Amino acid sequence: MRQTFKLYLLLGALIATHISASATEGMWLPHLLGSLNEKEMKGMGLKINASDIYNVNKGSLKDAIVSFGGFCTGEIISSKGLLLTNHHCGYDAIQKHTTLENNYLDRGFWARTQREELPNPGLTATFIVRIEDVTKQALAGVSGNLDERGRQSAIDKNLAAIKSSAKKESWQEVLIKPFFEANQYFLFVTETYKDVRLVGTPPSSIGKFGADTDNWMWPRHTGDFSMFRVYAGKDNKPAEYSLDNVPLQPKHFLPISLDGVAENDFTMVFGFPGRTNEYLPSRAMQLTVEGQDPARVGVRDAALKVIDGYMRKDSQIKIQYAAKQASMANAWKKWIGEMQGVQQTGGLQRKLAYEKRFTEGVQANPALRKEYGGLLDSLNKLYDDLAPYAVARDYYTELVRNTEILNMANNVVNLMQDVRAKGEAEYPALRDKFLASTESTFKNYSTAVDKDVTTALLDLYFKEVPSNKIGGEGYQIWMETNKDGKTTADNIFSKSALTSYDALKAFLSRPYATVATDIWKDPATRLLIGLRNGYAELVSKPHDAIQSDINRLQRRYMQAQMDVLKDRRFYPDANSTLRLTYGKVGGYSPRDAVEYDFMTTLDGVMEKYKPGDYEFDVPEKLRQLHASKDYGQYGQNGKMPVCFIASNHTTGGNSGSPALDAHGNLIGLNFDRTWEGTMSDINYDASICRNIMVDIRYVLFVVDKFAGATHLVEEMKLVHPKKSKVVPVRRKAA
Repeated sequence: MRQTFKLYLLLGALIATHISASATEGMWLPHLLGSLNEKEMKGMGLKINASDIYNVNKGSLKDAIVSFGGFCTGEIISSKGLLLTNHHCGYDAIQKHTTLENNYLDRGFWARTQREELPNPGLTATFIVRIEDVTKQALAGVSGNLDERGRQSAIDKNLAAIKSSAKKESWQEVLIKPFFEANQYFLFVTETYKDVRLVGTPPSSIGKFGADTDNWMWPRHTGDFSMFRVYAGKDNKPAEYSLDNVPLQPKHFLPISLDGVAENDFTMVFGFPGRTNEYLPSRAMQLTVEGQDPARVGVRDAALKVIDGYMRKDSQIKIQYAAKQASMANAWKKWIGEMQGVQQTGGLQRKLAYEKRFTEGVQANPALRKEYGGLLDSLNKLYDDLAPYAVARDYYTELVRNTEILNMANNVVNLMQDVRAKGEAEYPALRDKFLASTESTFKNYSTAVDKDVTTALLDLYFKEVPSNKIGGEGYQIWMETNKDGKTTADNIFSKSALTSYDALKAFLSRPYATVATDIWKDPATRLLIGLRNGYAELVSKPHDAIQSDINRLQRRYMQAQMDVLKDRRFYPDANSTLRLTYGKVGGYSPRDAVEYDFMTTLDGVMEKYKPGDYEFDVPEKLRQLHASKDYGQYGQNGKMPVCFIASNHTTGGNSGSPALDAHGNLIGLNFDRTWEGTMSDINYDASICRNIMVDIRYVLFVVDKFAGATHLVEEMKLVHPKKSKVVPVRRKAA
């Protein structure tokens, strides 16, 4: 097996060859755009240079893009650190500031001055300073004779040395990530700002319009945005929250285009996509869409039915569970779309045809046959072996994740394990830290909701998971409660100390020896321990052993694909690092006799309007603005654009990413994908994969005309690139 991953040579040669990957497929590293993508991008309509997108010597587009909280993307849109991201990305922060008296989720919030902007402890904004290839150093001394543990140990030592010697400022950090299944490594120097304040949010009736019914769907009419501001110390460097902090002066902020989009316009999305698996073998795809996705969907479907029922009839529970329900439903619906998308596009058949071409390429070359012969068959066989454990694993993790009392029990068990590892003398300090971190959890907790969820999920778990994947302890408890979810839940919630913060605090405040004994008696922790022990021995252990072999062969298979299929251009899978993707504005046809246009307008909002419905209600003022067609400079031909779609390749983590035009101006805000295209994480198909963006003109319209927060628009640089004109900043009347 080759020890050097000659990516530059390979990809450089591919520029001049036939490219089988779609021109809109791929999540590209920004510092390689000049050598790999610039020519193609300019052919598609790009008007700036790759050096305007990524540059370490002067301000460039990358300097306006941030990892928002580590889970979304945001962009700087003014010289005063104003940050734009999605409403759903800011949802947790908005919820934490929401009370029944100040219901920012229902009514929205707009700070009229910087002093009114609300702090959010723990929320961060991380910029990328520079990116470097450190593959040679990372893999130094790593031979093919090492097993997986030995290989990783050698790499870890190399990475530690690279980090310690990396050139950076004292306030900067170094992150090194593997790419192409750990065949290559890149170093990222970052700056993280820790004072990020809420500036404004529309009401959920705009920011979450359509809610779960419209999630992942097109046509879409959601104003999914919120605004924050990044603050720095007086030296413009990262600083902890302080009233003395000042708005960040960014190296670059995004001008905003008022020209809108037209069909076939070139677009870019710049952000931090979370995770894709584009190079998996066919058996892995089959396992995902025929085994794991159905399991995960089934568990969340049962939980969501319970939660939705309570939220519709209790306003307090609606506030408490708003963020939980949104997060749970988001992945649930995505997995459904993923299954359907792969089936609709013949994804599995395409993968098999790809593997046939790969195998023929291996067999046609004696050197490749010697190196990679039988590799793909071995890898597919391992995925077949993994399948029953992978499905059982998903049932277990979904049960514990979505049953709050079992999740709390799991955290308590982890606490006790931590004490055993560090010594009994550490118990008071570790306990107090745990309780401090747990107190806020119970503020958004309902025993009634959790009890009914627990009932439903236990019935499902013990029905779907074979007893030989559960274990004796867990199954014994199930038998003691008549193999019935309600009986089990009644026993737990009537006797457990984990149903309230006060009861949990009292339980843990006793001597360590007493708690260590009684943890086996509490019905919640007893059930969790029984299930956890069975899972560890019967599922996790064999799963991880097979997965280790898969990881080794998957790395070789990645290298093999690039060695064999030289007419294909390869991009690294997403791994929460900064990427740029590009495509064109356009509609699509997902099935027979169905044709979707590329843009929606406020007219569509009114068509969906259902008074009093929490998903489709529309604020009175928005209805008035629509009736009077009072769209100001943001309307187009008597219409108010709301959302549009394009063929940019996106995934989770791209939420909040800026949609940019050919000049690098902000034209929209990425927030979703079409349902038929959610399978793009494992099976991108340009025919139906579309990303959904809220039109920046709708954002400005809501901020200005609806919310009256004109002072925020005045911070921004508004441009007309199609008319080569800058819009004068409007000043307030004296």
